[in-house]
Amino acid sequence: MNIIDGGVTAAKGFSAYGLRAGIKNNDKKDMAIVISEKPCAAAGTFTTNVVKAAPVKWDYKVVNESEYAQAIVVNSGVANACTGEEGYGYCKDMAKAVADTFSLKEDSVLVASTGVIGKQLPMDIITAGIKAFAGKPENTREAARLAAEAIMTTDTKSKEVAVTFDIDGVTVTIGGMCKGSGMIHPNMATMLGFVTTDIDIEDGLLKKALKEIVNDTFNMISVDGDTSTNDSVLLLANGMSGNAKITKEDDNYLKFKEALMYVNRELAKKIAGDGEGATCLFEVQVVGAESKEQAVTLSKSIVTSSLTKTAIFGHDANWGRILCAMGYSGAQFDPEKVDIYFESENGKLKIVEDGTSTGYSEEEATKILSSEHVKAIADVKMGNYEATAYGCDLTFDYVKINADYRS
Repeated sequence: MNIIDGGVTAAKGFSAYGLRAGIKNNDKKDMAIVISEKPCAAAGTFTTNVVKAAPVKWDYKVVNESEYAQAIVVNSGVANACTGEEGYGYCKDMAKAVADTFSLKEDSVLVASTGVIGKQLPMDIITAGIKAFAGKPENTREAARLAAEAIMTTDTKSKEVAVTFDIDGVTVTIGGMCKGSGMIHPNMATMLGFVTTDIDIEDGLLKKALKEIVNDTFNMISVDGDTSTNDSVLLLANGMSGNAKITKEDDNYLKFKEALMYVNRELAKKIAGDGEGATCLFEVQVVGAESKEQAVTLSKSIVTSSLTKTAIFGHDANWGRILCAMGYSGAQFDPEKVDIYFESENGKLKIVEDGTSTGYSEEEATKILSSEHVKAIADVKMGNYEATAYGCDLTFDYVKINADYRS
């Protein structure tokens, strides 16, 4: 597998674009489109929140009932959530506008929205924006960048990943973009992800791969403990690489799944590291667990602990907060056997052995925690299972950003 500079246009046959339609009260881009030359097998995973935004309902139907998908249109600024039948009708209107503009089938167009909950979409602006896409989508690196920028809300940076790998001498490409900074929590943590690939693969296998991979990637991140109404990851495969179609779970399927795992994990980490007001990516690895479930439960409990997150912000090796978060997670373990480490580019330090302090150097610990990527490792010494969760520190700026979000 080769990591390349790219996004949603990296794979053959995919074009994209991003522009300012005027949904937001500023000069930022706020609409993006991704289109495939050919019909695509489609997969999607969606929020577990009982309150589901209109686009989530529309996309679930397209992914599971349409013959194929061929385009994704995204707006930022208004989430189209808690908008009733009118909001769902606007999803249909957006899909129709894209279909009419690019000569596609209406039920092949996926729709995504992100932004403020409870407002109706300004359809005059959005329809004009979709029409403005005519002739604009390109299969270029710059076009992918524009699309990635257009889906941002409180994100401080756009997020893209792309890789290539070989299947029987044929080069296959996977590229993706995502957005997310706040309202991010495990279980499809407002987070949107869009992945494109030119692999030729059976529809059911595509759906199976994404569903399994999301559990270890996007479902292992948290910024603030809020699971959004709009969370969605959409995956399109147009088969244009020319590989022999994957129809079973063989070695080629596993190669694809490995590459897809990398793309999804890196996108998820970019979201966690760009949490609202965050200064660092906080990675938590639980090892030595007796089961995968135990490791997942413990790692999520640590990464979502507000007290632990504030300690990371203060570069304070307050390991008692980590052990405390493990203790209320619901997972059973012996606290008197736990070892805890802190690690970053500045070194690695064992701070707890068998549940008590090692007498570590506070200065060395602070140095390790003064990094843009901090890792905590907890060894419960019960087995061979492990899990990794991703989050960020909790800062003053998180409150500032969310206290006046609507204005």
